Amino acid sequence: MRLLKKPGSDVVLLCILLLAAFLYGYGIWNDQYVNTYYTTAVGSMMQSFHNFFFASLDSAGSVTVDKPPVTFWIQTVSALIFGLHGWSVILPQALGGVGSVLLVYLMVKPTFGRTAARLAALAMASTPVAAAVSRTNNIDAMLVFTLLLAAWFLFKGTKTNRIGSLLAAFGLIGVAFNEKMLQAYMVLPAFYLFYILAGKVNWKKKTGVLAACTAVLLAVSLSWAVIVDSIPASKRPYMGSSGTNSVLNLAFGYNGVSRLTGDRSTGGGGSGGMPPNGGGMFGSGGEMPAMNGGMPALNGEMPGMNGADGERSDGRGTPPGQTDGSATGGQSSEDGGMPGQAPGSQTDDGGRQFGGDVFQGNRGGMNGGGGGMFNTGTAGPLRLFQSALSGQASWLLPFVLFGCIGIFASLRRTNFTQKHKEALFWLAWLVPVMGFFSIAGFFHQYYLIMMAPPIAALAGAGWSQLWSYYKERSTWLSWLLPPAVLTTAVFEWYIIHPYDDTIGKGWAIGVLAAGMIAALLLLILRIVKDNKKPFAQAAAIAGLLVLLIGPLYWAFTPITYGLNSMTPAAGPDSSESRGGGGMGPDGAGAGGGGGRNSTSGVNETLLAYLKEHNTGEKYLFAAMDYGTAGPYIIDEGESVVILNGFNSSDVPYTTDTLKALVESGKVKYFLVTSGGMGGGRGGNSEITSWITENGTEVPSADWQGTVTGSNGGTLYEITLN
Repeated sequence: MRLLKKPGSDVVLLCILLLAAFLYGYGIWNDQYVNTYYTTAVGSMMQSFHNFFFASLDSAGSVTVDKPPVTFWIQTVSALIFGLHGWSVILPQALGGVGSVLLVYLMVKPTFGRTAARLAALAMASTPVAAAVSRTNNIDAMLVFTLLLAAWFLFKGTKTNRIGSLLAAFGLIGVAFNEKMLQAYMVLPAFYLFYILAGKVNWKKKTGVLAACTAVLLAVSLSWAVIVDSIPASKRPYMGSSGTNSVLNLAFGYNGVSRLTGDRSTGGGGSGGMPPNGGGMFGSGGEMPAMNGGMPALNGEMPGMNGADGERSDGRGTPPGQTDGSATGGQSSEDGGMPGQAPGSQTDDGGRQFGGDVFQGNRGGMNGGGGGMFNTGTAGPLRLFQSALSGQASWLLPFVLFGCIGIFASLRRTNFTQKHKEALFWLAWLVPVMGFFSIAGFFHQYYLIMMAPPIAALAGAGWSQLWSYYKERSTWLSWLLPPAVLTTAVFEWYIIHPYDDTIGKGWAIGVLAAGMIAALLLLILRIVKDNKKPFAQAAAIAGLLVLLIGPLYWAFTPITYGLNSMTPAAGPDSSESRGGGGMGPDGAGAGGGGGRNSTSGVNETLLAYLKEHNTGEKYLFAAMDYGTAGPYIIDEGESVVILNGFNSSDVPYTTDTLKALVESGKVKYFLVTSGGMGGGRGGNSEITSWITENGTEVPSADWQGTVTGSNGGTLYEITLN
């Protein structure tokens, strides 16, 4: 209560928190499935503790999602309380986003003052990528909240010299590891550096404390992984996208080093993933993958089946028919499939890019170069200033640079203050993150929320220091505030003006003009010797506030234009992917074939047929992909087997275990959609062949209803008793 009592008396802060709640929460009730992959997993996790613990994608506990379970545990609890809806799985992330704004305020205020804390909180709330991802059930908003909570405990423990708070700080990083694996460790340099610099104990005790903290960090981080990997493979789901059925390989491979190298393979027997940037739609050999009997399913996911309830009657391994590495691999659940046009696919005055190749009329899309498949620009030192990424979180970077100059200009061996130490903490968080995203080969725009807390904190802290110099008028540093405002306004004009045809020229010109006026006013007031301090302070605050007009507008775009819930990004061009990130036109779902985050919903005729003809089978039917199965799990609470993980290297089943599953009497209907599991992303055509060879095709007139054509799929009944 003491944590909330003091901030609760700050009316300005309450208004900022309400703004954040609106940006992160308004309209979330309109998103039915959000990221269908994750929502399907939550629906399955609600059906049994086995599925809950492992974060199973389907009802049978066949394969997990490609991330650790903590965030999905929280979403599942929310769904158990409020019912399974799009908004109920978004709610924890929206609340986490608001909590992050509060934590930034609480961490900046003690050292830099209330005004700086307010400005930092407002900057955090207005960060466009934070608004975009907090409106979805993707993990990153909860990840950032957990890391900020850890940082709050670090500051508290260092100040009070309480080891319990320090252990909690590093333990929370371990929790964050179990939310999104190695991405959580990006802040570790900042944590170690801050305690070394700010800890009020001798070196011997510092070493002991850091050793204990590291032990807690590793114990919490690896707890779930060690438990899962120690369980026999026949008693648990296959670890989705791991390639080797190991959580540790998933953590340090696919969700670790591969993000830096851009190698989206997973090290398993299948093709594993998309080729690195530049690979386009072709395999590593440069050849188009074989279709093996038709177009692959839209999600193109890996086949396989294990026994019901995660049990397997034989060993795991690459099933017959598993393709080699020549087929196009799969993407992570966040990859958003292969959208017809990626968010941000508007040209930037002919494709201008800082430090990168020119996009030929496309700011992203599917081209291997330039923006790459996920519209993340061209790797290089100025990548975060390219049009593909700059609008997400980079708006205030010029102001942060000026602010850091102001903060560290007073740094001396005999004058190493708390301000310097905290600023170094935020820089040690920001710089490695910026460095990673500048060179990484495989990430998404919404990962940039990792930059939001340090930028917001340094913007508020930097403003405080620049204002202090400005009002004292003592040194050359007192002239920094006006150029800081002007330079940042020019950069924001650069971000906005490519969208003049979409949103009108007024926004770019208005932001630039407001910045120029604010800078000019500050310059005049600096020259005039007898100006009044309150007026000068108001002008200084206004100087930073005008710089928040652009990012605040961008933060509203997920509400006004819509966004792709699978690969969320802010900006006026987010409307191009409003439908949900599948491969259909304008991002809409592509019929009944499912696919990556695309779904046609529940086919009521099929549902009625399956229920009527169920003779005691545990699972209503088996689907080829989560896009097909998801609505039946989410909307109807039915138990459905999904025969694929997300990635092509996932091997949860073989034909033998498929046979065992049917012979056990737990499922008899199989819905084969969009070419089944042949070709595409390394799919196993033999699984599809086994279904078609051993099954009896159910006449479409009996079950298909109004869903017609190939996208409706083919329903097979298989009985082997």
